[in-house]
Amino acid sequence: MGENPIIRDKLNMSSTIIRTAALMAVFTFVSKLLGFVREMVIAGIFGTSYIVDAYVMAQSIPDMLFGGIFASVGTAYMPTFSEITEKNGNKAGDLFTSRLINTAVVAAALLSAVGIALSANITRLIAPNFSAETMELTSFYLKITFGYMVFTCVSSIFDSYLRYNGSFLHPIIAGYMQNAGVIIMAVVSAYTNHYLFAFGILLGYALRFLYQTAAVRKIGYRHSMSFSLKGEVKQILILAVPVFIGSYVSQINSYVDKTLASGLSEGSVAALNYGHILVAFITGLTTTIIATIIYPKITKAAINGEWDFFNAAADMGINLIMIIAVPFSMGAMVFAGEVVQIVYERGAFDESATALTGTAFFFYACGLAFMALNEFLVQIYYSLKDMKTPIKCASVGVAVNIVLNLSLVGKMAHGGLALATSIAALVNFALLLVFLARKHREVAILKSKSKVLKICVAAAAAVAAAYGTHCFISAAVFMPRILYLGIAVLAACVIYILLLAVFKIDELKLIKGLISRK
Repeated sequence: MGENPIIRDKLNMSSTIIRTAALMAVFTFVSKLLGFVREMVIAGIFGTSYIVDAYVMAQSIPDMLFGGIFASVGTAYMPTFSEITEKNGNKAGDLFTSRLINTAVVAAALLSAVGIALSANITRLIAPNFSAETMELTSFYLKITFGYMVFTCVSSIFDSYLRYNGSFLHPIIAGYMQNAGVIIMAVVSAYTNHYLFAFGILLGYALRFLYQTAAVRKIGYRHSMSFSLKGEVKQILILAVPVFIGSYVSQINSYVDKTLASGLSEGSVAALNYGHILVAFITGLTTTIIATIIYPKITKAAINGEWDFFNAAADMGINLIMIIAVPFSMGAMVFAGEVVQIVYERGAFDESATALTGTAFFFYACGLAFMALNEFLVQIYYSLKDMKTPIKCASVGVAVNIVLNLSLVGKMAHGGLALATSIAALVNFALLLVFLARKHREVAILKSKSKVLKICVAAAAAVAAAYGTHCFISAAVFMPRILYLGIAVLAACVIYILLLAVFKIDELKLIKGLISRK
């Protein structure tokens, strides 16, 4: 018998996803390293002076006020652009993109002009405790940083355009350009005048924009100076509103955590921040990449009514995320202290800071898999043009988080706050699944409950083996801490892969095929 075309397409798609994800992970890791170099350069030149205070504040204010708006437009753009392109062709898609960009640029220019005119007032409102010197410099920097909104509104749309067309590396490389601009102007200002420092943000976004423009033109995009607030452009603005609200609803959890933590022992807020950074780093290099790759594929499939392919892609994404996130979650819980020790413990970050951060990281890790899966499930909703259901689910999650925060903070301190966040992620995950089954019956994911169980069993056994290996070698041989953990992780990987093979997990065959391919 011939091979089922659905299965063949699924295998080909999965191979592409894994190969692209591996490349993206490497490029993203380099991007994060470049970001670290950027911070090192700034710290080496300006230290913790008032100049850096003014710079950080001037950088964050425009993003806080307007950044979410343009990011939401970029997210809502993909489904509508896909529908227009699939039904009416590339020229129609480019015309729609041009109109949206032109509208966004005009809006960004007007908002930037208002921000520049009111920069002194905004600074006094948001940073009232700054000294007169710092406030004056922040106001000056703010006049510069508001200018980058014109570039960032286009960047979010171009990123989506590139990803839709399968160019996943260009948005990451564009980030290199952005970091390079900041580094260049930091060095220039060190030898000239610190007032030039903030121009690095503007230069960075300008370089990013130029790179993206070249990238989209290379794959065929042609811009036209056409304006319209009707039809699809109006639809995008309507779709972007719930996405924008949802992004701010998600930030409420972090705000509540930090507010309650500020009333606990010294270092609690920092511990939560450091713990969350570790979780974000793990998901950013793994599950976020998978979600980014699959989103354009399921969007196209939904527009064309190809539900077999849609379900195959969505199910494959969830399986890959679980294969990665479940062992990461379990391993982070078991080795929370060791990871924090290796990453952070040096200089002023002493053993007590490690203990505080380790507790936060442990409880955040409890919900790591659910946080990763939630990100992908939200993408599934967006591909179906359902922007409202994720907001409702996230709102319930926020309510659960607040109630649990108030209940647990007294007994568990900052650990209770991190645990509340993880439980809220679990609740959000359950709600997203339930509503997806009820509202979108054409979508069928997570059908194989046995596969989920097998992945969890394999991950638990692998982490248990890692713990045993770590205990044995740490008692028998003296070596740097990172080697203890590295050997334990290597042992876990071997056990995990063997068990996935024994359990006949399909995705393992794909990975094996890619590795053996010449």
